[in-house]
Amino acid sequence: MTALRLDNLRQHSDTLELRSGEVVAVRFVEPRDAEALQDYFRGLSVHSRYNRFLGAVSELPPSELYNFIHVGERDRFSVVAVMTIDGVETIVGEARYGVQTDTASFEFGVSIDDRWQGHGIGTALLKNMECRAAAFGATRLFGDTLRSNDVMISLARKSGFDFKPSPGDWKLVRFEKRIDVEPQEIPCASWKIAAASRETADVSLAG
Repeated sequence: MTALRLDNLRQHSDTLELRSGEVVAVRFVEPRDAEALQDYFRGLSVHSRYNRFLGAVSELPPSELYNFIHVGERDRFSVVAVMTIDGVETIVGEARYGVQTDTASFEFGVSIDDRWQGHGIGTALLKNMECRAAAFGATRLFGDTLRSNDVMISLARKSGFDFKPSPGDWKLVRFEKRIDVEPQEIPCASWKIAAASRETADVSLAG
């Protein structure tokens, strides 16, 4: 699988256009985002936090916050979806994902601010996750959610995911999708960077 260059996190940022014409930027979380990210999770409804973390939490524990803001450690990555609202960059969603190199799999979880649900951010973010997974060379992406999480299940179904029981926990359902995409279908910066690196490597080998 492909290793991403993380010397410049901003080069992996993407701009997504929603069906309303509004624009959402997706970028890697940085240490400077710690306070804003914590405020975002505190601002989620109790129900949304429960669905995201599969249990009752009021905020990210310090150890988990540390993991969120340190991108790439143990092949785990966090991104935020941000919009400019009243002149201020505001987090309206987030995703955290990890790469399993032994199975060429990409596992992820997402949340959307309750006030922005229904605007198409979740759909756009899932497409972006698929492209980021392709950038790693993954052939499968998946996530687990509570069987009672109708919003996530509906979103995954509309995005073409299949469903099956989650191993080891009857309260969860697993949604998964095979990755077979071309870059022009769901372009993202990480895919373009990875593709360029592969082309450079191929030229070097040919030479």
